Amino acid sequence: MKLKHTLILTTLATLSSQANALEKPKTMEEMWKIIEAQQQQIDAMKTQMKTAIPTQAATTQGSATVQTLERKTNVLSQEVEKLRTNLTIPEEAKYKSAYGLGPAASKVYQVGKGLSIGGYGEAIYQDYVGDKKEEDKNNADLERVVLYAGYKFTDRILFNSEIEFEHASSGEGDELKGEVGVEFAALDFFIDPLANIRTGLVLMPMGFINQIHEPPFFYGNHRPEVEQRIIPSTWREMGVGLFGQITPSLTYTTYLVNGLDASGFQSSGIKEGRGGGSQAKAEDFGYVGRMDYTPTALPGMTLGGSVFVGNSGQNQSFAGQKADVFTQLYEGHVQWKYRGLEFRTLGSWGHIDNAGILSAAAGQTIGSSNYGWYSEVGYDIFPLFRPDTLQYLAPFFRYERFDTIATAPTGYSDDGTQDQRIYQFGLQYKPIPNVVIKADYRNRTARQGTVPDDFNLGFGFIF
Repeated sequence: MKLKHTLILTTLATLSSQANALEKPKTMEEMWKIIEAQQQQIDAMKTQMKTAIPTQAATTQGSATVQTLERKTNVLSQEVEKLRTNLTIPEEAKYKSAYGLGPAASKVYQVGKGLSIGGYGEAIYQDYVGDKKEEDKNNADLERVVLYAGYKFTDRILFNSEIEFEHASSGEGDELKGEVGVEFAALDFFIDPLANIRTGLVLMPMGFINQIHEPPFFYGNHRPEVEQRIIPSTWREMGVGLFGQITPSLTYTTYLVNGLDASGFQSSGIKEGRGGGSQAKAEDFGYVGRMDYTPTALPGMTLGGSVFVGNSGQNQSFAGQKADVFTQLYEGHVQWKYRGLEFRTLGSWGHIDNAGILSAAAGQTIGSSNYGWYSEVGYDIFPLFRPDTLQYLAPFFRYERFDTIATAPTGYSDDGTQDQRIYQFGLQYKPIPNVVIKADYRNRTARQGTVPDDFNLGFGFIF
């Protein structure tokens, strides 16, 4: 009997010593293993105490030690549960795009529950070359710093948002000097893989850049001009719609949104007609839809297209006339990623009704139709001499062609400065997957007038 008493006391002392000397676990999985081991030891100790006939002192000491260990185990369990449910930030970031958003913006979809934080930033030095206008000054710009904040309420309801600081300043009332804005802020309601609901300030699902515009995932320091002049990236509107997958290879997104505001249309494009969620005019509405297909027979290949249609008149008068200003924009795209090769091509075409009335009101020619397209190719050469590296080094080339006044309204002259070609080549280096250093040169020409070339050097990051 004395031997049993000694065994129990020895076990108690060992467990107490292990609990007090517990090293800080590195992961939640390790914490759960410790909790399970402690619980097994407690259960074994209780069994030993029941089968033995200990002295009163041993019973008192044993009960106290069991209570202490149970308390510590409960506290540890509560802390693990708190980490899991209240503030869940993945220990190992997995940069993977989800539901049409960029990899950093998609972090909230990877957590079990709770808060998710991510972001990106980019800075550029721009050196103009050749015939420069008075306003073409060499410049160094912290172009943007962005914070993604999302919260997963349940497995079926989450909130995601992007808050952007441009040009390192709030702008002091001048947008060109900088501004702070909400790029998107939306609630997702997951119902079924076939159909889920999104509502709020949504990114319009058109082109490559408008949804995925994080700097490590596009070539060059500047986003393609076609996806700024023709597709007015970054384009977001207030709306509600559906997204999902029809098959594992075929996905779609569609929204009903507030319409564009034609009073902001210019000869350079429709970009200033965006509502942006800032008391956006909603007398007229628009519809946008997108589909993407990733054929299993061609790994890395994506084919897709999108369309936007809707009136942009917003119940306003232009040069004394009411106009619906029915606006259409269409685009198609192809992307192929194969080993170190990355290829993209995109084409877009738009049409604006009542462009003559808008031109009279604006005092400049606004195109009845517009178009743009570009193709680019890059190849990661690092694996050729270091096959096991995570570093990335890709020379690339891009050609762009666009014209915001492809057709001028009757009675108005064309503006050849809006018909441009761009030849761009450069180098993209990633020492790690979420940091990029970029250098590129753009040769720009216009059908009328001169456009200076520029050399750009910059960096970007995501987290």
